[in-house]
Amino acid sequence: MTCEALIKEAVTRIGGDSPKLDAELLLSHVSGLSRTSFRAWPEREVTAEQAEQFFLLVAERVEGKPIAYLLGQQEFWSLPLKVSASTLIPRPDTECLVETALSIALPEAAKVLDLGTGTGAIALALASEKPAWQITATDRIAEAVELARENSRNLNLPITVIQSHWFDDIPAGAFDLLISNPPYIPASDRHLREGDVRFEPASALVSGDDGLDDIRLLVIQGLAWLNGDGWMMLEHGYDQGEAVRELFACAGWRNIETRKDYGGNDRMTLARKPASD
Repeated sequence: MTCEALIKEAVTRIGGDSPKLDAELLLSHVSGLSRTSFRAWPEREVTAEQAEQFFLLVAERVEGKPIAYLLGQQEFWSLPLKVSASTLIPRPDTECLVETALSIALPEAAKVLDLGTGTGAIALALASEKPAWQITATDRIAEAVELARENSRNLNLPITVIQSHWFDDIPAGAFDLLISNPPYIPASDRHLREGDVRFEPASALVSGDDGLDDIRLLVIQGLAWLNGDGWMMLEHGYDQGEAVRELFACAGWRNIETRKDYGGNDRMTLARKPASD
């Protein structure tokens, strides 16, 4: 079959918001051809084996499986990251967390701890911009730890990756920045039964009845892992800004500020460790 015919058939089957983009990405994945070539040479044919593999992936996409899992890769901060079903798929809005971390005044060789790293997206994005920073990343899931290490090697961006449930197995030491995209979805949220999140690990998404259980823990326990002027930055839900600011305030943090994502929604809150007496 020609590329044009394969894509046309796949678009009909997939439906949804971006069926042509999905079809082109999947065909490029199995054929090794670029999306541009499909438009320049639509009459080009692929092998029967490639066509069969393509339609197997199309069938999975029809069932709702995320494109990133089908391709095994997702771009974040212009970095091609390997992904798997053991980790959250990196989102563009999380890049706002990286931008904020790069915007504050930190030491030249800052010590940074990325908590719940998943693919290593945040830690590796920071390492790509700040090679002198000493970056440690953690995750409690062994498969995620190995994936983050693999991405680190593939991108030649050295970071230290440790298996730990939050701070449980982190060596003692004062960090300049604690950064995290923790689980923050309430267990009853209807969106957990819709779209890509149906296929993502619940442990990376859900955090108690109000979605704030892990954020509460990080806000309280994080104080003991920061130096005197250290910062914490947490991603959270679009409607959780006020609640997260209140958690920081109740724990005595200073310079508390919520910032917005690319869609203009409250998406992350940062705060500084309380001043010493």
